[in-house]
Amino acid sequence: MAKPAQGVRYRGSIHDHPDFEPNQDAEALYNAMKGFGSDKEAILELITSRSNRQRQEVCQSYKSLYGKDLIADLKYELTGKFERLIVGLMRPLAYCDAKEIKDAISGIGTDEKCLIEILASRTNEQIHQLAAAYKDAYERDLESDVIGDTSGHFQKMLVVLLQGTREEDDVVSEDLVQQDVQDLYEAGELKWGTDEAQFIYILGNRSKQHLHLVFDEYLKTTGKPIEASIRGELSGDFEKLMLAVVKCVRSTPEYFAERLFKAMKGLGTRDNTLIRIMVTRSELDMLDIREIFRTKYEKSLYSMIKNDTSGEYKKALLKLCGGDDDAAGQFFPEAAQVAYQMWELSAVSRVEMKGTVRPANDFNPDADAKALRKAMKGLGTDEDTIIDIITHRSNAQRQQIRQTFKSHFGRDLMADLKSEVSGDLARLILGLMMPPAHYDAKQLKKAMEGAGTDEKALIEILATRTNAEIHAINEAYKEDYHKSLEDALSSDTSGHFKRILISLATGNREEGGEDRDQAGEDAQVAAEILEIADTPSGDKTSLETRFMTILCTRSFPHLRRVFQEFIKKTNYDVEHVIKKEMSGDVRDAFVAIVQSVKNKPLFFADKLYKSMKGAGTDEKTLTRIMVSRSETDLLNIRREFIEKYDKSLHQAIEGDTSGDFRKALLALCGGED
Repeated sequence: MAKPAQGVRYRGSIHDHPDFEPNQDAEALYNAMKGFGSDKEAILELITSRSNRQRQEVCQSYKSLYGKDLIADLKYELTGKFERLIVGLMRPLAYCDAKEIKDAISGIGTDEKCLIEILASRTNEQIHQLAAAYKDAYERDLESDVIGDTSGHFQKMLVVLLQGTREEDDVVSEDLVQQDVQDLYEAGELKWGTDEAQFIYILGNRSKQHLHLVFDEYLKTTGKPIEASIRGELSGDFEKLMLAVVKCVRSTPEYFAERLFKAMKGLGTRDNTLIRIMVTRSELDMLDIREIFRTKYEKSLYSMIKNDTSGEYKKALLKLCGGDDDAAGQFFPEAAQVAYQMWELSAVSRVEMKGTVRPANDFNPDADAKALRKAMKGLGTDEDTIIDIITHRSNAQRQQIRQTFKSHFGRDLMADLKSEVSGDLARLILGLMMPPAHYDAKQLKKAMEGAGTDEKALIEILATRTNAEIHAINEAYKEDYHKSLEDALSSDTSGHFKRILISLATGNREEGGEDRDQAGEDAQVAAEILEIADTPSGDKTSLETRFMTILCTRSFPHLRRVFQEFIKKTNYDVEHVIKKEMSGDVRDAFVAIVQSVKNKPLFFADKLYKSMKGAGTDEKTLTRIMVSRSETDLLNIRREFIEKYDKSLHQAIEGDTSGDFRKALLALCGGED
């Protein structure tokens, strides 16, 4: 078992087995593999119940007793993923890493993700042990083999990491922190092109303690996290490697929690990744990984493995996992701290919101109006021209084109477009031609007309718009439909859900900063209404009203502080508890508010992903978000999309839509990440 540093608690899930007797274990394994077939249950039970140190002793005893190599016998008796997992457990950690890297660079192609994961996450000591194990096992030099299989800046950073010379001094120089922040800023954001060497030197050599402060100061200085600059300035495998380094500096367990989630989400399982992480972290930080996994993904690592794997392979993985943390949203103390810090990061982040559609240079409304008229004149319609013009002009420029079109041709551009294009493309193009407030007003009207109500659309719009946007929507709704938005909501919804929507529709959210004393009181109200407070007080109706008022009228900075205080008071995350304790449209509305407070671009990224996953596409949601966010924060949404789902929004749209509708969406998307 890996020994933790003095004063540091052991955070692995596998422990030394008490009353360990290597000869007895060797005999048990021999008997399990003797004769026809093998007792896989006995093999997995024994091997997953011993620490790595004890397994090495069993290997030695097996050879002494039977003159045979235990790993070779296990390879012969077992097959597939189960064999790979069990054999991985039998190797010392450094030799396990060495085998993974050898596999990653052998044959045609390279498994860059494996190289990144191992070299970005290992300590200096682990890197040195890895290099020695590689030399011993394969009689080759690890650095030379990596150089032979990689290239460019990606190769250079890997070589730096392979030196295992990251600074380990706990004492951090404030002057050097400031200098590194300035050097990174000048190497990326302030430079035409990018000075990759500065990124490599600083991220590849500075201590974790130092880099923590560099990242904090970089955010304060530039208004954006270092990750955003890396995504904007670097590309390809080099970008992925540098992001992995940053993630491991911030929290190595969180990095592995994310890797495990991505290995199991969606169709198919990335078993090599799953096995590698479960084997190599089982005696290091598996408990931390489990806690963070539960915090970030609202499900336990144990339950996800259980649902995504099968047979002896599943049983062995679950033994390595060590336990199920699905306790209805409750955190381990460490995981509560992680959740608290996530809110802290949300509170200090000043990331600039950017759309993908900007005003066209050398804009000529006269030429655009004529080009559009020509595209719709006569037989057939030139959809390409329509798409190209409308998706590459800002909304203000489109309004000028509408006016010019009417002045020149005495015709209504919207009416002409409606008669010439149809289906999903028509909804998208006509939506882009409307002023934003009028478009939102129309979406709200459509959500409430006819049989049934589209509650998701009502929530999405009213929970995410600013006060100014809400006020503009109210005016547009009154102008277009001769009825107040409040009256429409009152007629079409009911109960608590109606009260929430009407409160949001007033656009009276406070716009100041946080009030720490008030935040504590608000957090207590939330704890009481969600029935996890130690000492509930007051009648429930009054508490429900206060809770609604808090979520619908407090400023976003204040709510971030409320949600932090909620974690401190209860050890729960407010979003998880709302999902558990509430139901229906009220729950969905409150969750949308919380998610918007935490990270609005991520809220929209999630909705876009859900609109395109599985069988069929929700074109209405897809269109609504692409139209309404294209000039607001679609670039930020794109970044959150690729970060969470490991594929770009561009790829998702390309794979899930077709024809001219796809062309228009991709034009709005603005590029491939």
